[in-house]
Amino acid sequence: MKILYENMPAITDEEIESALCFSKEQVVRNLPDFTDKFQKAYSEGNFYQPIENNYWTTGFWTGEIWLAYEYAKEKLDKDAGALQAAGEVQVESFLNRIDKKIEVDHHDMGFLYSPSCVAAYKLTGNQKAREAAIKAADQLITRYHPVGEFIQAWGPMDAPENYRLIIDCLLNLPLLYWASEETGDDKYRDIAEKHIHTAVKNVIREDYSTWHTFFFNMETGEPDHGATCQGYRDGSAWARGQAWGVYGCALAYKYTKDEKYIDLFRHVTQYFLEHLPKDMVPFWDLEFTDGDDQPRDSSSASIAACGMLEMAGAMEKEEAAVYEKYARQLMKSLYDSYAVKNPELSNGLVLHSTYSNHSPYNTCNHYGVDECNSWGDYFYMEALTRLHKDWILYW
Repeated sequence: MKILYENMPAITDEEIESALCFSKEQVVRNLPDFTDKFQKAYSEGNFYQPIENNYWTTGFWTGEIWLAYEYAKEKLDKDAGALQAAGEVQVESFLNRIDKKIEVDHHDMGFLYSPSCVAAYKLTGNQKAREAAIKAADQLITRYHPVGEFIQAWGPMDAPENYRLIIDCLLNLPLLYWASEETGDDKYRDIAEKHIHTAVKNVIREDYSTWHTFFFNMETGEPDHGATCQGYRDGSAWARGQAWGVYGCALAYKYTKDEKYIDLFRHVTQYFLEHLPKDMVPFWDLEFTDGDDQPRDSSSASIAACGMLEMAGAMEKEEAAVYEKYARQLMKSLYDSYAVKNPELSNGLVLHSTYSNHSPYNTCNHYGVDECNSWGDYFYMEALTRLHKDWILYW
């Protein structure tokens, strides 16, 4: 293994404590605006606006509430009760959402229900959370295609132009493993494992960079072609997609115990690390580096750090220490130069994320560029929590 960034500082335990304390306080400050409502996917002028529970990202804000609750409870903090109460209000909203099928016809049931309802059930035993999460798993498997053996990301199921998966879905699959564990029904696990196999076989390129999306032949299920929606161009490596690959491979190993996913993790992670700028926080596409006039995507650094910390838990001590060091270095850079320190300047946690950046070669809309975004804030808190204690993950 080639060791990189040997001279980069790593976040200290004291800094982790400080960052978690601020994050908890920032979440509590936000509760009056974001208990009956949810945070928009991205900030505008570094401030989130409230929305209804009708978008694919709303689960991340609820996940922040539960992470803040865990920290407050550990500290015997008076805010723990208010945080639990707010989380339970949001659980009710997620149960209502799945019961009424409000914007759930897509693959992001894991992003919605793992950090909100699975978390609530694991932490408090909330039965409505369990009910909502199992119903969400049932919804997710309706998007499985036996022809091709994958879960379709978006769009009508009978449309050839939508017969595809995307790399993000690797983070939706833990919901299915959890559902099998809870119900004793292997159907969820079986679909998850088929999707993982199909996904990593096709979205990881020969050089271990990754496709954002991959299309299949609707008649035969044979692989057709890769493409990007949110990366700079088809052949580049969209930074957040590569980070989903890092975390996704770690989770694939966690649930399958198939050693090949450890090796894939090593290679996908190495590609990510080798294409970072000097401060280790990626530009929105790994095609770009220092000197390029392009926006960063700080959320990718937090996602990758979570994946490295997850995988380190399954490795021998020496190798695990390497990935923990990388994760601590990523978090140090975020803490020093990207994290919100003054609530008057933002109601988020991490600045300089990119949701969707248009280029001459992609089909993206342009929004949430150089802003906070909800998953960036969530995974920043998750990585800090992982470094702070032996965390029972929501995924």
